[in-house]
Amino acid sequence: MTHWTSTICKANNISIHYTRTGGNKPPLILLHGLMTNGLCWMSLARVLEQDYDVIMPDARGHGQSSVPDFGYSYEDHANDVAGLIGALKLPPPILLGHSMGGMTAAVVASRKPNLLRALILADPTFLSSQVQREVRDSDVAEQHRKMLTLSLEEVMAAARARHPNRSAETIELFAKARLQTSMAAFDVLTPPNPDYEQLVQKIDIPCLLVFGDKGVVTTAVAETLQGLNVELRAELIREAGHSLHMDQPERFAAAIKAFLASMI
Repeated sequence: MTHWTSTICKANNISIHYTRTGGNKPPLILLHGLMTNGLCWMSLARVLEQDYDVIMPDARGHGQSSVPDFGYSYEDHANDVAGLIGALKLPPPILLGHSMGGMTAAVVASRKPNLLRALILADPTFLSSQVQREVRDSDVAEQHRKMLTLSLEEVMAAARARHPNRSAETIELFAKARLQTSMAAFDVLTPPNPDYEQLVQKIDIPCLLVFGDKGVVTTAVAETLQGLNVELRAELIREAGHSLHMDQPERFAAAIKAFLASMI
């Protein structure tokens, strides 16, 4: 990644930090989930950088981007992405989002006609109203507050214990990202989320939904969404949970590459 660039741009009244592989290639933007950041996409970017200009922004409240006091709804996140595309003067990019980033990507695609070339949703936060309330009422934010009192070494040690099969690089990248996540970022968990069925119905570009057999999106939900939008393809990655790009990185990358190749 010696030739990659890391910089800040002003968009939607905040500073957005992003890492970019560069080159005169089609742009591909990768949106991360809650408690991570742009660099957590490093392994996938390495796979795709030969053919794409991969852009990995830090969402507001994460990484090195701004931490405004308010404004963490999915609409705010979507406006940041649209602002980034405009600030960088990109031709219509392919947008890939995981978890929180997946819902954000769906909002961008449904509300910004002609802005995107294609869409990839990796186990997005397509949650029922009941589950949204359960997440809001859980101790996830309090657990993060306690995590922020730990050192990087302590966070990495805890991650190694939970995920012994993940690489040392992945453990370090995600630990650093965790410590760069503000408490304000958890405001995105405040219900209601956008209605994901309505969002998917409005998407009029090629779209891939990738999900694990132990993640958020179920096979039933995927089938329902395919019935609502003929542009949407769905691919199940077995032996993968919500963090499917880390649980099965090779299978995940293969699914992404196959979808991208089908658009040529």
